[in-house]
Amino acid sequence: MNILISNVAVAQLKKITLEDIWVKNTFEINSFDGYQWMKSGETYAKLINTKRGYEIVAFAVKSGKKLKTIVKSTQLIVEKDSLPISVEDFEFSADEKKILFKTTSKEIYRYSEMAKYVVYDIASKKLFPVANSEYVENATLSPDGQKIAYTKANNLYYCHLMTQTETAITTSGEKNKLIHGHSDWVYEEELELVRAYEWCQDSKKIAFMTFDESKVKEYNMQKWSGLYPQDYKYKYPKAGEKNAEVSLSVYDLETQKLNLLINGKDKDQYIPRINWTQDPNILSVRILNRNQDSLRIIHYDLNSQSNTTMQTIWSPAYVEVDDDFFYLKSDNSLIIAHENDGFRHIYRYAKDGKIMNQITKGQWEVSGIVGIDEANKLLFYTSKEQSSMENQLYSVDFQGNNKKKLTKEVGVHKIDMNTTNTHFIDYWSGTSDIQVALYNTKGDRLKDLELNAGFKEKWSEYENSKVEYGVCNTSNAALNYCTMKPSGFDSTKKYPVFMFVYGGPGSQQVLKSWHGRNRLWFEMLAQKGYIVAFVDNRGTGGKGAAFKNVTTRQLGKLETEDQIGFARYLSSKLWVDSARIGIFGWSYGGYLSSLCLLFGADVYKMAIAVAPVTNWRFYDTIYTERFLKTPEENPMGYDAYSPTQNADKLKGKYLLIHGTGDDNVHFQNAVEMQNALIKAGKQFDSFIYPNKNHGISGGNTRMHLYQLMTDFIEKNL
Repeated sequence: MNILISNVAVAQLKKITLEDIWVKNTFEINSFDGYQWMKSGETYAKLINTKRGYEIVAFAVKSGKKLKTIVKSTQLIVEKDSLPISVEDFEFSADEKKILFKTTSKEIYRYSEMAKYVVYDIASKKLFPVANSEYVENATLSPDGQKIAYTKANNLYYCHLMTQTETAITTSGEKNKLIHGHSDWVYEEELELVRAYEWCQDSKKIAFMTFDESKVKEYNMQKWSGLYPQDYKYKYPKAGEKNAEVSLSVYDLETQKLNLLINGKDKDQYIPRINWTQDPNILSVRILNRNQDSLRIIHYDLNSQSNTTMQTIWSPAYVEVDDDFFYLKSDNSLIIAHENDGFRHIYRYAKDGKIMNQITKGQWEVSGIVGIDEANKLLFYTSKEQSSMENQLYSVDFQGNNKKKLTKEVGVHKIDMNTTNTHFIDYWSGTSDIQVALYNTKGDRLKDLELNAGFKEKWSEYENSKVEYGVCNTSNAALNYCTMKPSGFDSTKKYPVFMFVYGGPGSQQVLKSWHGRNRLWFEMLAQKGYIVAFVDNRGTGGKGAAFKNVTTRQLGKLETEDQIGFARYLSSKLWVDSARIGIFGWSYGGYLSSLCLLFGADVYKMAIAVAPVTNWRFYDTIYTERFLKTPEENPMGYDAYSPTQNADKLKGKYLLIHGTGDDNVHFQNAVEMQNALIKAGKQFDSFIYPNKNHGISGGNTRMHLYQLMTDFIEKNL
């Protein structure tokens, strides 16, 4: 869609405004959500809004035709004369005889929430409010569909649906002291673990974790409202400080007995995941050491009360934890992905831990495992094989043979495979196009689910930049980059450059895909005459372990060198005004944009840093120590490239933005950076968003924020 047009034609096209982006939602992009695959694989159920309310409807996969209405909103009334429940999400029980509905949720942190839940029995048409309609977290139906487990007030419960009998598995939970079945803040943020319990497939046992955070130091955020501000205290372990002591237990629902497997006395380890194997008496536990360079997969045999280390994955830098982890029903063998050969690939291990074979190989990265067809011994995965700037879907057999590429369009494909591995929904994002379609696993496109025709028609009415991708060689590395040049670009003229950076370990920004609302803002800046550019520095993902791990123990150094090197590369172009280069970043990107201005004073004229880490000593244990180890082990790694330690180097224009309610990167980072700049006698601009978290959003906030940043750019670049 990036078409070169004459200056006359450009003048006739519209220009994007901030109101288009943040108020009017002019460029609305639709997706395909609110559905669930059914166990047959031939149907899916979707939440449909109608004139008379909403309903859950079953559709045939192949034809796309409506098969039946499973439940209507008029059937979802808890109390007589009340309105139907407001459904946010739904989930079928394993036997598809019951539906768990989530309603009226409230956000807690990034991934966690509390909500009210209702269970609907399809045959009897009865409703069962969960926990007497109280707010709970982590509600899940048992595999047999007869029970539901959940957490509330830091304790773990389950309830028999037919009798409505609630049983407290734990009773000692206490805020900021002891948590059962729900993770603490740092596990949630850095290990993406919220529900810290798992049903056994026989529905007779629940394995759960307990977090004793009584020795973890509190962080205090003030909420600014009313006559006096209110304190909000929660446990936040900063780098080098004490973590929660985590234990692991199994509760037997029939005997009501607890079996303690891990007592939590080993304070220098994490339990990032627990999974039941195909044997209901064997629990698989992943244990990560505090340095995060060794991950043990341990099998706990509940019958013999013994445990065996099934496999150990080691890295000279750090081991990543994810959910590409599957036990096969046929032989309880394990399929996982790791980067032991230098690139992330898929392996199969026998239940005794011996390697059976490496399924994928090559100088490219596997992004994720999306389906396993045991009957046909086929595996479906997405990877970077075609390009590190893309994500494509492939199938391969268990021996690593007969590989087939199933997606065609250039860009990023996110895949949702059905339960029988015969069909998948492809969420495809290209540089200027976003579509959702249904395919079979031969790669045939069967049905368009969302083409976003309205968005594309609207987009064609506006100026579009010329998006170009390339590779530049700076700092002894080949770096992927992207530039967005104004429409009607004239190579004989000189343009200011506005760079965007994230650059954190394992991340990627240079992808041949749509970039969300930031893309719209970048287009707006291009329409104002700026070239927008970004580059993936060393330490980012998609190119193998060596490229990614090189920043370990020295965060900030090589990333900053690469960003400055790329800016110099652009400066060498005749069409770049080398005196007018700026940079913007958020979070880790704010950390790097700050460093770029401090260490690249001869290159950058200005920088904007939103919610930046300004000293890694202020950040949490799991993330920070993964890359830097502890401050005691690696003090220079913390200080050499800390913005607060280098504030005296500031020369250009600097805008520092932070929310006072940021539970992730604390407002403390902004305060200490301000103190350091004041001490160094440096003038700068800063802006505070009261009570706003790391995302700085809500109400008119984003509009205000992007107006603030746009004004700063136009004034200083």
